[in-house]
Amino acid sequence: MASPRLCVTLIPLLATSLVACGSAPAPVERLTVEVVDVHPFDETSFTQGLEVDEDGRLLVGTGMRGDSRIYRSTIDGRQSDSHELADEFFGEGLTRHGETVWQLTWQAGVALRRDADTLAEVGRAEYDGEGWGLCSRQDELIMSDGTDQLRRVDPETFAERERFSVTLDGEPVTGLNELECVDGDVYANVFMDADVMRIDAETGEVTAVIDAAGLENNAVPDPNHVLNGIAHIPGGDRFYLSGKRWPDLYEVRFVASGR
Repeated sequence: MASPRLCVTLIPLLATSLVACGSAPAPVERLTVEVVDVHPFDETSFTQGLEVDEDGRLLVGTGMRGDSRIYRSTIDGRQSDSHELADEFFGEGLTRHGETVWQLTWQAGVALRRDADTLAEVGRAEYDGEGWGLCSRQDELIMSDGTDQLRRVDPETFAERERFSVTLDGEPVTGLNELECVDGDVYANVFMDADVMRIDAETGEVTAVIDAAGLENNAVPDPNHVLNGIAHIPGGDRFYLSGKRWPDLYEVRFVASGR
């Protein structure tokens, strides 16, 4: 029989071991895309932002100076509410929050505030650095700038609240691009990569890597015509994925890859 002193010594050690085991992070899921359907998409759109609006239509933001715009589109490709950006702006990500749609610009440090019904510009806000991707969750916007950092932004004033780093197995993930907020997760395209990251919006830890390399890129051959654009379809587990000047909009599910 162990002495009372030995029991007192072992109990704290056992408790410490249990806490350490319980704090181990869950393994990162490895997923791939299952194509459910393929829809026509505007092959002239250098897609930088993609989102499903409240009425089921797509909100699309495009890039390139002198060719940037924002518009709505039905799933069969009928466009409306198109607005061109001034030539000095390279359009980037967008998101709707309440009665406002915010649209980023790449290097101008300007966020365009738009009326959610008409998409007409109604104001502007400034931010530091570059603008890449944007999505809306709860009482904040999440913004990417091409680094491993995501920013929490006030949805009314566009004032930055804080930044946090995105990590995969403890290492920073750079090139975070177009974003989509879904519940407690942020989905992110990665610049010049076919992987999509699912990120815990509170901790910044990547919880899943989604391999989208199986999607056929039918764009005119160009190194810039890469996967970019992710939008969750409300009410289910499906997403839309597309790319820069891609003629196709893929309706997909994220499923186990088997690796």
